[in-house]
Amino acid sequence: MSELLEKPQPPADGECCDRACTPCVWDLYYAERKKWRLQQVELQEKAANQKDDD
Repeated sequence: MSELLEKPQPPADGECCDRACTPCVWDLYYAERKKWRLQQVELQEKAANQKDDD
C-alpha cells in the first residue's frame, strides 16, 4: 500500500486571496481531501475484507 495520507486541513483565514488564482488554495485542498477520502474508503474495505476472512 502507498504511504498513509494525513487528513488535509482547510486553508487558514486569509490564505485565499479571492482573485481566482489557478490553482486556488481551495482547489489544492479539495484535491488532497479527495485523495485522503479515497484512501480512507480503501482502508475500510480492506479491514472489512480481512474481518470477513477471519
